[in-house]
Amino acid sequence: PPLLQYGIVLDAGSSHTAMFVYKWPADKENDTGVVSEHSMCDVEGPGISSYSSNPAAAGTSLVHCLNQALRDVPKEKHTGTPLYLGATAGMRLLNITNMQASDAVLSAVAATLKSYPFDFRGSKILSGEEEGVFGWVTANYLLENFIKRGWLGEWIQPQKKTLGAMDFGGASTQITFETRDNIEDPRNEVMLKLYGQAYKVYTHSFLCYGRDQVLKRLLSKLLQAESYQATVHNPCWPLGYDKSLSLNSVYDSPCTEKERPSLALNTTIRVVGTGNGSLCALHVSKLFDFNTCFFSRCSFDGIFQPKVSGNFIAFSAFFYTVDFIQTVMERPVHLPSDLKDAAMTICATSWSELLQKAPKLEKRLPDYCAVSIFVYLLTTKGYNFDNHSFPNIAFQKKAGETSIGWALGYMLNLTNMIPAEKPSSHKSMLYNYWVILILLFVVTTLTSLVTAVCLLRRSKSSAI
Repeated sequence: PPLLQYGIVLDAGSSHTAMFVYKWPADKENDTGVVSEHSMCDVEGPGISSYSSNPAAAGTSLVHCLNQALRDVPKEKHTGTPLYLGATAGMRLLNITNMQASDAVLSAVAATLKSYPFDFRGSKILSGEEEGVFGWVTANYLLENFIKRGWLGEWIQPQKKTLGAMDFGGASTQITFETRDNIEDPRNEVMLKLYGQAYKVYTHSFLCYGRDQVLKRLLSKLLQAESYQATVHNPCWPLGYDKSLSLNSVYDSPCTEKERPSLALNTTIRVVGTGNGSLCALHVSKLFDFNTCFFSRCSFDGIFQPKVSGNFIAFSAFFYTVDFIQTVMERPVHLPSDLKDAAMTICATSWSELLQKAPKLEKRLPDYCAVSIFVYLLTTKGYNFDNHSFPNIAFQKKAGETSIGWALGYMLNLTNMIPAEKPSSHKSMLYNYWVILILLFVVTTLTSLVTAVCLLRRSKSSAI
């Protein structure tokens, strides 16, 4: 087997942290299509941003997965294995509200990572744009859209276009795609040079539009609409489901603090599900601003976006939402109307029926109505996918055996494993020699067979 090199990335998301161990043949650091996911580990407990009042616990939470990495990476490779931690929107929000707490959490995490024998390269908070672009790089790298090895071992530039990437996390959502259109806001434009090819990419990250923050913002709107009465009706929760919430659980985020009421935050309100899809959609639509735009065209909240074009891959909570619709609700999702109809069906399904269908998903079940409607509005009214372009979205969790997300693209970038220039042809010479030898063998065998057949025919004709 070839000698392998390893790399480790901790994806510190808003709701949880995941560790990915990658591997690749050690002699092929600048090749493509060779990095694959060796193993992964889900860190128990919430995201590191939730440890703001106890930063040391953020570091301790990673120990179980880091111990797994010690086992997954061969001991002799430990010191040469780069280790990175990237934090996303949860830490971006904490950094906005309490920079000292944010720094303390990152320091505690770094102290834990440094205590392991790996080559620790740093822990940082990614910008929304970095998160979007690295996700786009990951998807297109795994699907060999930048460069691939030809049949004779030569490097070829595929004639297919790159894929757009859509990520839907706990606190933010990103859309990134290559475009030829003029990008009117320079903040949304990224120029990349990968394998000798230039790419002009549009990207935007919407903070407070991740799944968990959307649900907090929606509850805030519903509480506001019913003047924070002792009992509030929630059309997005299923009939038969109710829960008592403290105001603190809704207003403990920068995404909702502007709507914080004058009531004491330890006030408890009973929220009762009414399962009304149309009314739920009305409330969810109020989370977006579709009217403000100072450019020739916008997605929402006054953000410029060119027209979506080409194929897209949608992962993270996009995948889990559509997967729930397809597997649990047994509904197809080919067109925007399919997504809308499925969302309305979920909203109209009672709590007892939902529990019967998916008892293992009990914790997230009450929110599938709101999240499905949100995904429908985000993709259609927000990003402007229509009957023609929506079928071009593939809702996927992995490409092959590797998870799609920003982590692989982040590692590829920081280890310079995607060169700006096309790899030189000599790297595949050994491979070429094998191909030539096989071709010579095939030609020789065919020549021998033809000669044998000709000789056989001659001997038969001379015998006659």
